[in-house]
Amino acid sequence: MTDTPEMAEIIAHHRIKTCIVALARGEDRRDAGIISGCFWPDASVNFGIFTGSFDEYLAWVVPGADSIPVTLHTLGQSLIQVQGETAVVETHVTAYHRIDFGEAEHDVILVGRYLDQMARRGGVWRIAKRTMLYDWTRDLGVSVDWSQGLMGMPFLRGNPVGRANGDPSEVFFG
Repeated sequence: MTDTPEMAEIIAHHRIKTCIVALARGEDRRDAGIISGCFWPDASVNFGIFTGSFDEYLAWVVPGADSIPVTLHTLGQSLIQVQGETAVVETHVTAYHRIDFGEAEHDVILVGRYLDQMARRGGVWRIAKRTMLYDWTRDLGVSVDWSQGLMGMPFLRGNPVGRANGDPSEVFFG
């Protein structure tokens, strides 16, 4: 039952999605270990504002820009087409960025699609090439001041606001 072509494709889809989701978390946390586990060392990346090898990408995304203290990549549907030991994947992404423009921090939303060329090596699926397509972006203006709480109410136990590093999710996942 588990070695049918249909089951093999289901397993491949699951492992590919797991890789893409882990990468989004790694990028938001600026965690080089997670990110490295999602790309092949010989991978290439093209984000339009950055193009390079995986090593160059890793040096760019970790620790990340001081002017972007928070990101949140929310993934939508993925179209996955497995072709033996390779796959092509399109994944919709909505990415929130808090950007410090100097005079104030702004909330910026980017929406687009990742085009990933995946490769299975030694039974493991990772990204061999990633290209980002941008569909739209919006600057939502000056960010809320979280020190004031939420909707006029102070936070009762510390500040549960997420950060790229040092937020409660690091302890949660250990």
